[in-house]
Amino acid sequence: MPALRPSKTGPALTAHSAAEGSHAPELLSHQIATQLEDDKAENILEIDLRGKSAIADAMIIASGRSQRHVTALADHVERKLREAGLKKVRVEGLPNADWVLIDAGDVIVHIFRPEVREFYNLERIWSSDASGHAAPASPVSN
Repeated sequence: MPALRPSKTGPALTAHSAAEGSHAPELLSHQIATQLEDDKAENILEIDLRGKSAIADAMIIASGRSQRHVTALADHVERKLREAGLKKVRVEGLPNADWVLIDAGDVIVHIFRPEVREFYNLERIWSSDASGHAAPASPVSN
């Protein structure tokens, strides 16, 4: 079962931190969550996907208060990732900004408007144990 972790404060994104070997996905995830906190994202959740998915080692789910806020959060995270030296950052969903996905390689970031996040409920999907029962999500206090 993947671990659900509230985000914690940490250093800014750096090229060095994004390339530190086996700890890079965990460190990158932590730094992205910190950036989202700094930008006033709401209900930030980090989910450890190691052993559960081949597409990524970590997932971050966050909410923006409006489409404009979701767009600003996504733009800022993308810019910081590129400044940190990640060249293959892919972003989808910006035209509507209801749900924006940022693919940073080993870390996938989902930024939602609150009602869209509630509808899709990715926390429940990705935090379910082997029996299909959902593990409780740990909200992050800002």
